Amino acid sequence: MCVPRVVDHEVRRREITNAVRKVMARGGLDAATFQSVAAEAGVSVRLVQYYFGTKREFLLATHRAVLDDAAARFGQQVAALGEDAAPRDALRIILTELLPLDDVRRQDAIVLDAFYAAALTGGDAFGMTDSRGGLRALVDVVADNLRRARRTGASATAPAVDLDAELVALTVVGLTQAALDPVVAETAPALVERLLDRMLGPVSEGPVAKS
Repeated sequence: MCVPRVVDHEVRRREITNAVRKVMARGGLDAATFQSVAAEAGVSVRLVQYYFGTKREFLLATHRAVLDDAAARFGQQVAALGEDAAPRDALRIILTELLPLDDVRRQDAIVLDAFYAAALTGGDAFGMTDSRGGLRALVDVVADNLRRARRTGASATAPAVDLDAELVALTVVGLTQAALDPVVAETAPALVERLLDRMLGPVSEGPVAKS
């Protein structure tokens, strides 16, 4: 007796959103159609329509997949630091992980740029309100680490932390776009370190040992 093959629907959805990412990285958001995505994924157009009834649905799912992947990457690295990790170390990992310093992150940066460009035009498929969730999440995680790093003092108050966190997040978003240029990418990690210096002070090298 032939046993029907069990389909993992989440795996199938992931295959399709991965295809959307590849299509968008090559040709932008307008290039992502049911036909082009189906061809990239090696499935039928009907199957893409089965999992995502509209173009907006697969675009929103793809946008979320890019953000979730970035969060998973830096989440694993921060967790590896241990519970007593310094907030500055966590921030360095989070901000540097967003930079397009390898093929995977470069593709993600191009895709997010395409989403943002589409949001600016106010189209029906993807709008500005759809793009804000990722930035808000980044601001929140930066604010949490800034607060832990400062602990006391005027710079630890809610208004100061919130504004600084937004400044850091927006700066790194802009740096991520600029670092698609390989020349900028070479100095991008150093610029992140400089940004942390400005927000938290230079890293202390500790007392100089007496000879």
